[in-house]
Amino acid sequence: MNSTKHPKGLVVLFSTEMFERISFYSMRSILILYLTKSLLFDKALASEIYGSYAGGVYVMAIFGGFIADQFMGTRRSVILGGFLMAIGQFFMYLSATYYNTHQAIPFLYAGLSVLALGNGFLKPNISVMLGDLYHKNDNRIDSAFTIFYMGINIGSLVGTMVSSILGETGNPADFRWGFLTACLGMIIGLIIFIIYKKRYLKTPTGDLIGNRPLKSENGKKAKLTTGDKKRIAAIVIMCCVTVFFWSAFEQSGISLTFLADEHINREIFGLTIPASIFQIINPIAILLFAPVFVLIWNKLGNKNPSVPVKMGIGLCLVGLGFLLISLASIGAESGRKIGIIWIVLMYFLHTWGELSISPVGLSMVKKLSPVKLVSLLMGVWFLTAGIANKTAGVLAKLYPDNSSKMFLGYEINTISDFYMIFVYLSFLSGILLLITSKQINKLMNS
Repeated sequence: MNSTKHPKGLVVLFSTEMFERISFYSMRSILILYLTKSLLFDKALASEIYGSYAGGVYVMAIFGGFIADQFMGTRRSVILGGFLMAIGQFFMYLSATYYNTHQAIPFLYAGLSVLALGNGFLKPNISVMLGDLYHKNDNRIDSAFTIFYMGINIGSLVGTMVSSILGETGNPADFRWGFLTACLGMIIGLIIFIIYKKRYLKTPTGDLIGNRPLKSENGKKAKLTTGDKKRIAAIVIMCCVTVFFWSAFEQSGISLTFLADEHINREIFGLTIPASIFQIINPIAILLFAPVFVLIWNKLGNKNPSVPVKMGIGLCLVGLGFLLISLASIGAESGRKIGIIWIVLMYFLHTWGELSISPVGLSMVKKLSPVKLVSLLMGVWFLTAGIANKTAGVLAKLYPDNSSKMFLGYEINTISDFYMIFVYLSFLSGILLLITSKQINKLMNS
């Protein structure tokens, strides 16, 4: 019988991840503005750099997962990742400090590269460690990942707010304070993890979590069963589908920031809200609605939708959000400002979609993965997010900027036309997933 009380190790991982996300979002929320307003890159180049960085963050997760599974174990990998990320954020601080000199660009690329590598070691492995706190069939695992996900979004909220206030002041030199905040956030998270890792990060049987993976009794790695292979196939299928979700969702840091900066009416009581501050709507909505979603899933009991159905619904919700903003942006090029309510409603719909996909997916990977491949497959989950982030950057280059653009034969002349791309992609992938959900469930339950 499972206890309803969670292990104290959840608090350690929650806190570590929260400060890591403060670090990540402090930098991410102002990156596109730093590139265009301090370094004076055009939108196309800035979008490409942003997408390459965001993609690299998650692509490196498969490398970090492999190294953890085969050599280092998850505990050492998380420490190495946090250390590298702190260094990367400091490089970003130096880039912004010397933004008007020739030193800015080398520091920029060094910072983004080291950050991507550090994320690759930390991101998949801390999620694996969370699952290791519980028995494989413990019914608390789903709620643990939801609690963990709330920590991620507290970090997102705090990081975005602090960075926007300190960095987006109108002075191009002040972006450095946002990057310095990111550096300090990672250092705090790393200290928490190092201090408490041996005391609280233990399996239900009392063994330390994060050592090198176990081998079979004869010292050789166990072979995968047919059931293992089918469950891995299900994970890969679900990962591929989420590319469509994240490539749309991650427009928040790129094209939706351009939209907020140029076309949203940001005047409230005589004050102008920073464009990047709109990114806090998502984490606030996560904190508001995550408990509601947990309550709904628990209330449904045996009628709880399967993972593919939840993800299909999530994709459709994202499509609906972009449909709203596409309709609201009709005529924006003529100088008409878009009301704040529209972007708020869009972010709420996107958040509901995210809650149907991201924590559900993390839990799914942990449950279905063979023990010896769990970090690697968690890396695959984040790899697809990386591909999606790179795709998001490529698609953001299509954002209208005084010229007509084409996408697979579809002509883009207006902002409304641009956001319809994500309506089509989200609805098509969501409906496809709903139609094939029974077949995917068979693979998952092998």
